[in-house]
Formats: sequence, structure tokens, C-alpha cells
Amino acid sequence: MTLDPVLTQARSREVRSVVDTVVGGAAERAEVRGVLVVGSWARGTARMDSDVDVVVLTGNVHYSVAGVWTGLLGGEMVRSAEWGALREIRVRRPSGLVVEIGVTPVSWADTDPVDAGTHRVIDDGHRVVHDPAGVLARLSAACEPERRHPDLRP
Repeated sequence: MTLDPVLTQARSREVRSVVDTVVGGAAERAEVRGVLVVGSWARGTARMDSDVDVVVLTGNVHYSVAGVWTGLLGGEMVRSAEWGALREIRVRRPSGLVVEIGVTPVSWADTDPVDAGTHRVIDDGHRVVHDPAGVLARLSAACEPERRHPDLRP
């Protein structure tokens, strides 16, 4: 089945609901230090077949368990993988929307220096949605082109 690439209002509402659910849960838990949306949804270039990518900063390994996310978001786990310090958990919701949760320690957002992999993720488009301590605001500022290390500038 091929999805129509035109984004529907229903899909946009579903993504907003997913992000609001993650942020609502994060706001109730002090151990979640930040949440950001990255990729096509953050850039405003999402299509119907785009997944929604969410990065969750926490030192609590409990959030690396797929059941946390399938329970919170509904759906089934379709994949998990390790990308350095980041653990990816992909959940397919009943609508077909795939939500990729990247659970990573707060050190992923270190700014002195910013990790090259983190830089790529931020540069590809990001939107900070929960940042109680300003960790992600500092990361975002450190990744601005004029503040980058000369070797990382475009």
C-alpha cells in the first residue's frame, strides 16, 4: 500500500497529539531533562509517509524499555536499535504513523564540544518542545552556524 504523499489534517493532528502526550509525560517526571522533535516534522517538510522523530533526554534507563512507549502512545514496537548513546524505539500506531523515540542521556546535548552526530541531528531540523533547565536551548544556540567550530561550518 502506497500512502498519498500529501499530508492530511488528521495526520498533523495525530502528530501534535503524540508530541503533546510525550511532553505531558515528560513534564510530570523530573528525570526527563528535555524533549525535542527532529527531522521532517521539525523542518515542516513531513509527508504522509514520514515518521515523527522525538529525542528524549534522561538518565533513567526505564525510558529505554519499549513497553513504556507502546503503553503511552499505543501501537506496537516495530524496531529498536542502538546509535551510540541513543537507543531508538520505533512504535507503529494503529493509524500507521511510526513514532521513533530516541532515548539518550543528557550528555548527548553537551555543548563543549557538541558531538558531530548530535550536530547532524540538530542541523537536519529540530524543535525544542520541553526544556525545563535550558539544556536544549544551549545546544540549539551552540549549533548555530556562526558559533560552530571552523571545521564544522558549511
